[in-house]
Amino acid sequence: GVEIADQTMCGWMRQSAELLDPLYVRLKQFVLSSKVVGTDDTPVKVLDRNLKRATRKGRFWPYIGDRNHAAAVFDYTPTRERAGPEQFLKTYRGYLQADAYVAYDSFFTNPQRGLVEVACWAHTRRHFHQALDTDAARMGAVLAYIAHLYKVEKRARRSGIVGQDLRLLREQASQPVLEQLHQYLEKIHAEVLPKSEAGQAVSYALKNWAALTRYLEDGDLSIDNNHTERSLRGIAVGRRNWTFVGSDRGGKTMAVLQSFVASCELAKVDPLAWFQDVLSRIGKCSIQQLDSLLPHRWAAARP
Repeated sequence: GVEIADQTMCGWMRQSAELLDPLYVRLKQFVLSSKVVGTDDTPVKVLDRNLKRATRKGRFWPYIGDRNHAAAVFDYTPTRERAGPEQFLKTYRGYLQADAYVAYDSFFTNPQRGLVEVACWAHTRRHFHQALDTDAARMGAVLAYIAHLYKVEKRARRSGIVGQDLRLLREQASQPVLEQLHQYLEKIHAEVLPKSEAGQAVSYALKNWAALTRYLEDGDLSIDNNHTERSLRGIAVGRRNWTFVGSDRGGKTMAVLQSFVASCELAKVDPLAWFQDVLSRIGKCSIQQLDSLLPHRWAAARP
């Protein structure tokens, strides 16, 4: 029944995030050692007393590791500028799966960056579904092709097919469908109005075709980026409750804490149990012992 001031509780959150910051750095290193990293972003209102409207938009960016690096690390930036992901991914080399946000374009056009683009079929499908009401016949046909691609992925999941076996399955079952779909898209591209929803959906798919078909190259690549989008659900639901972030510093605090909540969930660990144990021990932990506190290592050390 004790009433605790919001400012006091926010202070506790900030101090906890500061205490966990060295572990956050190790978590980031672990995720960026992945062969494939998925990323996305979502807006959040940030309180700014210097503005007449009181709030402005900041951004949360999740970065999700591959199946051998099952962890999530969040970053916060005051804007959606390219500098945010560019700085975060500065040392990363490998596959990057994301939507076709223009800020990423320079990452993939510069060969020295060592980043390979993997696009998302779920994101692409959404464009065609939105155009279904205005062009049911053509958009319905495209959606049928995409549905077939997902049936192949569903079959692989149910049968436990991964790695090289998955690559071969896609080569046999998905590649012919993709070739037919590409021919169909080129055919209807001249038939739809460029500025219509259907026209924009077709142009989007053709423009990003190389990245959309890259998942055929490697069984460790996913057909879509849904696992990354799911990591944003907590923030999307939370926005309705806490409405805004109090400051950019508060955004950084939330990014650190959310990283460990999401990583605990991926490691099938109770976040509360992890925080209770780690916050009580991290102050006495040496640098060499830090990795043992990461959620996946912490889980492995317990029955």
